[in-house]
Amino acid sequence: MWPWSSDSHSPLPAHQFIVELFISGLLSVSVAGIAVAIETAETSVTTSPDQVLRTLVPGHPRLIAPQGAEEHVRQLLQRDPTARDIFQAVQQAGNQILTEPPIRHRLIGPRLLDQSRRCLGRIYTLATLYRLTGDAKYAERAVVEMRTAASFPDWNPSHFLDTAEMTHALAIGYDWLFDYLSAEDHQAIRTAIVEKGLREGEKVYRRGGWWSTTAWNWNQVCNGGMALGALAVAEDEPELSSFIIASAINSVPRAMASYAPDGAWAEGPGYWNYATHYTVFLLAGLETALGSDFGIGQSPGFSVTGDFWMHVIGPTRMSFNFADGGSRVGHAPCMLYLAKRFDRPVYAWHQCDYLRGREALDLWWYDPRGDGFGNEATAKWFRGADIVTLRTDWTEDVIFVGFKGGDNAVNHSHLELGSFVLDANGERWVLDLGSDDYNLPGYFGKQRWTYYRLGTFGQNTLLVDSQNQNPRAKAPILAFSDRPEQLFAIADLSAAYAPQSAEKSASQPADRVLRGIAILDHRVVLVQDELNGFDGRSIQWQIHTGAEIELQGSMAVLRQGNRSIQAVLISPADAQFAVEKADAPPPQRQQPNVRKLVIRLNKQSDPLRIAVAFVTSGDAAGLSMLRPLDSWKER
Repeated sequence: MWPWSSDSHSPLPAHQFIVELFISGLLSVSVAGIAVAIETAETSVTTSPDQVLRTLVPGHPRLIAPQGAEEHVRQLLQRDPTARDIFQAVQQAGNQILTEPPIRHRLIGPRLLDQSRRCLGRIYTLATLYRLTGDAKYAERAVVEMRTAASFPDWNPSHFLDTAEMTHALAIGYDWLFDYLSAEDHQAIRTAIVEKGLREGEKVYRRGGWWSTTAWNWNQVCNGGMALGALAVAEDEPELSSFIIASAINSVPRAMASYAPDGAWAEGPGYWNYATHYTVFLLAGLETALGSDFGIGQSPGFSVTGDFWMHVIGPTRMSFNFADGGSRVGHAPCMLYLAKRFDRPVYAWHQCDYLRGREALDLWWYDPRGDGFGNEATAKWFRGADIVTLRTDWTEDVIFVGFKGGDNAVNHSHLELGSFVLDANGERWVLDLGSDDYNLPGYFGKQRWTYYRLGTFGQNTLLVDSQNQNPRAKAPILAFSDRPEQLFAIADLSAAYAPQSAEKSASQPADRVLRGIAILDHRVVLVQDELNGFDGRSIQWQIHTGAEIELQGSMAVLRQGNRSIQAVLISPADAQFAVEKADAPPPQRQQPNVRKLVIRLNKQSDPLRIAVAFVTSGDAAGLSMLRPLDSWKER
């Protein structure tokens, strides 16, 4: 039995959650303490500093994997082969850490973040192994990391993610290894958490610093790290800890609102993983240390946010990596917490079996339920972010499309409205180049849209007059079908290409750009664009691919190894494909193995229709019968 679910795996009311913790032995509190915890958990009434620690569980460990959780995991290891596989991977990682030098105070650009994350990962791994095996070599190596971090001159509060993650790392080590630490280590590590972590966070909260008010990933990461640090040292620093915890509880709902209404994360899959992990760290820490998440976990959309993660990962195990993110899919142990919390076994299966997560938290949050995707929908429109995914089914060598509407002004966004990725036959054929080096000059400033991977030149969408899309534009999804025989979506890209100056008179027709993407006959992906109001302007259609390209008249054959698909240019009839390089000038990232398939249309007359069909099997016969996008939804 895991702390936040009953034996039937259904979500628990707050009072039952506390009682289950007590009965299972994972909390050791008095009957009076239980009563207070029940009152707080049921009412979620207070986040004021003077009351927030009323239900603090005494002793350590109490964060995320509280006292007694070890026995639960040991029992799993006796009976569950997947759990044993996870443990073996964690132990292998831990043994490797033993051979490596400790972290060091080294900034890359303005960031200490790689060292903070290395410390965090090492402490979770090593402390987990010590708690499960009792082998002191793992604890001692974790202590070396903590002593080293505690000796740093600072944790780089000017880039507060670094501070938050280092605070998180030492909080877990301090809490989980409390009985192993010497009195000298207690003092040094606790002082570092307070002075290098919590006091810096206090300054931000008191002045209303930006990460405490933003709606994006910095909010969860910084609040989560600060709250865990405060929960770890609460007995010794009650006033400061109360202030930090209450401030985090009051701040994080701003970011939680970004999950509404359906769990999507508009910063992209990579930042979904980052933000959601820290949301879960915060919730689990509050629950195990205080007996309540103060209602944060009930935020609209959060109970289904695991759907977003599942649906944006294609059959190639690559994500639809829009915005600043790579296509490589990291593990997401937070899916196991979400599976238990919201009774979604498919989330657990996706993490442990489909993605084969093998990290320390996969053990503590392990959930053996789930045996496949079941009746999961094959197409999904995430309305909050206007992201669409389409797939023929959930097996391996199927067609998958990720299609981007949404908002160019979202944090970490690229100028990529209308962009898409395509998987078929076990390969990714249309790819998103992802982010560039964050340390490039002006990457998050005035030079952002000059970089190839971020501007419209580097996207799988239309380029008009060789200009970027409007950075403030939105592209709503106008129509969507998830019926297996009729999978499609249509986005209105008009605002992306609207004049950004007063170059059109009021008497001229309004610009209109629509893009529709459909999967036909389980073997063809049709990309159809319709433009009005662009008479005399140059239009470029483009995709990026890692495939070799052979041009054959109005068809391009894309090959990767012994697999191939065809791109068939249906309209305009007199247009042609061309192949170009996709490299940008150094020091931007190079991609010599990526090619750009383009169609150039100069000074076209209105209206204009561009239609390209990607044929994944069979031939292209019968593809010339196009229907206007306005009629797609009538079929």
